[in-house]
Amino acid sequence: GEGAAAAAAAAAGEAEAEGSVRTPSDFLRSIRGRPVSVRLSSGAEYRGVLACLDGYMNLALEQTEEYVAGQLKNKYGDAFIRGNNVTYIAATKQQ
Repeated sequence: GEGAAAAAAAAAGEAEAEGSVRTPSDFLRSIRGRPVSVRLSSGAEYRGVLACLDGYMNLALEQTEEYVAGQLKNKYGDAFIRGNNVTYIAATKQQ
């Protein structure tokens, strides 16, 4: 949705200092294969390695950990997250 696009745009702006990022699409391309934090509209947060994503912001994560209220709740191998639930995606320094 619009919130996710705005969050991606804001994150792209932050990442611009790295050089090659120009648009939200560039940002999303640049974080594929890297550790990310994904916040859902429910408030849950998922951290893992971004395997792939599509134009609807559906994404697949590897080595996924689920956090609720900052507490680790579950560990999953691979996870699929439907894009309409995503509030933001942030690149993280390390998993």
